Amino acid sequence: EDPSKNADFLAKVAKEKIPVLLVINKIDFVKAQTELEELTQRWQQILPQAEIFPVSAKEHFNVDNLLKRIVELLPVSAPYFGKDALTDKPARFFVTEIIREKILTLYDKEIPYSVEVIVEKFEEKENSIHIMAVIYVERDSQKGIIIGHQGSKIKKVGMEARKDIEKFFDKSVFLELFVKVEPNWRNRENKLRSFGYME
Repeated sequence: EDPSKNADFLAKVAKEKIPVLLVINKIDFVKAQTELEELTQRWQQILPQAEIFPVSAKEHFNVDNLLKRIVELLPVSAPYFGKDALTDKPARFFVTEIIREKILTLYDKEIPYSVEVIVEKFEEKENSIHIMAVIYVERDSQKGIIIGHQGSKIKKVGMEARKDIEKFFDKSVFLELFVKVEPNWRNRENKLRSFGYME
């Protein structure tokens, strides 16, 4: 992406005193070594203090070096959670992630990144869970794509997500999905805050 798109965020990162790791992924798409060198130099100018890691997650290139460096930088401390704790996340988090995963796998590249999933109702009973979730998109055209012809796409998302949610919670699930348009939500601070991206 064009760095100027996130200029405010990058300006904050540039002032950080803590270590900064900048990861350039998908370098398997780079056609020439000079192209990668130019890209690396460009980012080095924007964030001079950053350690740059060109990686290809798909080809697993340089991923081990990145992981090793992250581990080196982690401070030693007492455990935050007990050994028996499986997660610190609420049940709704896993529902949104399961629905999001289905959207990522069932739609073309441009759609999933404009999508946010919010669980508006999570009613758990002894043997069942009633869930109502809203899929937010930025444009009407995206809403049409998410719903699909006569609701075929959204129905598939619902069916596949429900199966995984039932497996996760070991209960029968009634899942309702709705699609709403929230124009330009990724560039609106109040929406980012309400969706949990900012404090």
